[in-house]
Amino acid sequence: MAVLIDSVAEPRRPRHPEKAHRPDQPVLPKPDWIRVKAPVSSGYLETQRIVRANGLYTVCEEASCPNIGECWDKKHATFMIMGDTCTRACAFCNVKTGLPGPLDPAEPEHVAEATAKLGLTHVVVTSVDRDDLDDGGAAHFAAVIRAIRGRCHKTTIEVLTPDFLRKDGAAEIVVAARPDVFNHNLETVPSKYVTVRPGARYFASIRLLQRVKEIDSEIFSKSGIMVGLGEQRNEILQVMDDLRAAEVDFLTIGQYLQPSRKHHPVMRFVPPDEFKELAAIAYAKGFSMVSASPLTRSSHHAGDDFARLKANRTSRR
Repeated sequence: MAVLIDSVAEPRRPRHPEKAHRPDQPVLPKPDWIRVKAPVSSGYLETQRIVRANGLYTVCEEASCPNIGECWDKKHATFMIMGDTCTRACAFCNVKTGLPGPLDPAEPEHVAEATAKLGLTHVVVTSVDRDDLDDGGAAHFAAVIRAIRGRCHKTTIEVLTPDFLRKDGAAEIVVAARPDVFNHNLETVPSKYVTVRPGARYFASIRLLQRVKEIDSEIFSKSGIMVGLGEQRNEILQVMDDLRAAEVDFLTIGQYLQPSRKHHPVMRFVPPDEFKELAAIAYAKGFSMVSASPLTRSSHHAGDDFARLKANRTSRR
């Protein structure tokens, strides 16, 4: 469980002020298949040092990812740009909520430098939601992509963007910078948006993914959902159909894990066999690549998955 007090800021303030006065939610005991080892390796510590030295944030830390020990040991990190404070207040997310500060114009170069020092062959860049910006941060995403391209010529780039809700032209700006993968997560099924992702709109997210393919049909598109939030099986299958209608190539499905008692409760821990069944169905519906397991996250094994995704596309032509 994550704490709800931000111990860095002074004076001490709630990490999630909008959740501070909510009643505590029940916490289900984790099954054996959800356990992970504590991060203690030398590789983990070296990754941490490089991230700190460049003044960067990672979604691995801010979102309390269970795979941080494994990924950082291999010097794989997902950079979270545009600060550590999000303008949304999703019920599932551990990223801090509040009014963000100004963008750091040096951040693109810092991300590129860290990418080079970590020796990344595939880098994932995500961000907080920045509803306060006219373009939702699209130009900053593009600047980061260009900086990485300039410093690390052979590194492939995956962006995991917010929904750019009501930010006309944002998708065009990001796609014009030519990332290799454009990822935007639906997170959950439409019926759960009001309680799980209240600041977003399901069909706006679908439309964003569809628009990306309209702009550049060759770009790889990707999206993901969490399960265990109370969704029904038929709703998951409908999401798959909606994503295929938007020509999304890659689907990820992972178990929702509750960051604290103030967050949305886990309604069910989905057993590994059900993830295998969902993966088989998704492939049958036409996805080129599917990653589905209890600990699957958008950026987990992203480089290896991208290599398989490219190979799958080539084999189909």
